Amino acid sequence: MKNIFKYFIVALVAAFVITACDNDADRDWTTPEASFKLHDTSLGSNVLYETMKNNPFVLTWDKTGASEYTVVFSSTEDFANKVTLGTASTNTFLTTVGDFNGKLLQAGFSPYASKTVYVRVESGSEISNAINFTVTVYPIAGPIITAPTAGSALVLNSADQTAVATTITWNDYSNYGVDVKYLVEVAKAGTTTFTSLGEVTNVKSLAVTNKDLNTAVVNSGAAMSQANDIDVRVTASTTSTGGSIVLKSAIVTFKVTPYQVDYPNFFLVGAASAAGWDAAGSINLYKHDNISEIYTYLQPDNFRFLGQADWNPLNYSIDLPATDAEKRYFKTVSSNVEFGDHENMKFTGAAGIYKVVVDADFGVKSLTVTATTAEWDIPNLYLVGSIQDWKPEVAEQFNPIGNGKFEMIRQIPDNAEFKFIGQQAWGNLDYGNITSAGNTGFIGPKDHNGNIKFNGGDSFYTITVDLKRGTYKLTKMN
Repeated sequence: MKNIFKYFIVALVAAFVITACDNDADRDWTTPEASFKLHDTSLGSNVLYETMKNNPFVLTWDKTGASEYTVVFSSTEDFANKVTLGTASTNTFLTTVGDFNGKLLQAGFSPYASKTVYVRVESGSEISNAINFTVTVYPIAGPIITAPTAGSALVLNSADQTAVATTITWNDYSNYGVDVKYLVEVAKAGTTTFTSLGEVTNVKSLAVTNKDLNTAVVNSGAAMSQANDIDVRVTASTTSTGGSIVLKSAIVTFKVTPYQVDYPNFFLVGAASAAGWDAAGSINLYKHDNISEIYTYLQPDNFRFLGQADWNPLNYSIDLPATDAEKRYFKTVSSNVEFGDHENMKFTGAAGIYKVVVDADFGVKSLTVTATTAEWDIPNLYLVGSIQDWKPEVAEQFNPIGNGKFEMIRQIPDNAEFKFIGQQAWGNLDYGNITSAGNTGFIGPKDHNGNIKFNGGDSFYTITVDLKRGTYKLTKMN
């Protein structure tokens, strides 16, 4: 009998151990255990009314010493789709019933329908216990953004810029009685300058591509390749015989990580330019971010831009269809540029040196051509800089080789700085660097340039300056 009892005890212990192991196996170890106490609270009533909107809603907990707490809520006990209610720097969080009601609406809670809400506090990797209560929210006038949710994060994809990055959605319980237009805008959190993402009529969603959202976020001042707090809002507007109605949603703040844009190159070619129609000898504009520019010669004639020093694949003009995959067009051009022949552009100004600027904001946006006082057909050109102690009266003369080109062979010490002048004195004919240091670069006229900072090593170089093209080059002698 004793042996039977012993066997029974052993079997019972084994069953307990197996059950405990099963429970451990089923436990979600990725969710941390509660490490501090959030005290239960009340809204004063489980059914909310607009007359309660200024009533306080207070949460307290027993943890102290943390620098920041985040209060989150969810419609599910597992907080799989949690929404940020707010933050606090002490162990007390204070908001209003109206603010909480708005956040619940943003999270998809429907007016006049009772639903359970779960609330907890997060501090770094620690969380509090969750409290829950049922609540019935009331509707508010105007749009209520339901996606993105407050505190959510989005990383934009540069590999597929035309793909939909996110869809902004909203509810609107207002009864307008006429067509309603919804304008969706974003801004960097803490600023008041909003950028439009688009407008729709009588629908409550807007799909936004990676390209369009990235453009708007970057233009708002967001930093590249890191998470930025971005505000989004929706404005409803109507017009009828009774007047106009404009209602703005509450702002929702979420995180967006924009990407660095690889802007295209532009090569100037054509009879209007110093390059002629030789694609291999086309003039590559100086690119910095979305701006490509150069000071170069233009005369009244046809021209265009290439995307490379070749006719294919990229070609730019002003009358090509946007659907052509291998060609692009300028949306706006300055008044001295018009349609030319054979899909070319035509420059209509007087011959001379012009500042040519292409603003390529995710494609070709605009082309401006501005006259300057610079000259290319000058008799002499001189080298002046640190190698002559910046004394123009002893500046060294180049050899003119025709058509705005000058050359000299000279020893250049490392870290030397210099520029080019049209006389052995400081005056109007000054040409300097508009790019960074290097053996090749672009020159611009006085007041639009800096010194050329050379760091190629102490040696003899052939220095070639092409005032007509707006370029310089240092070639090391063998």
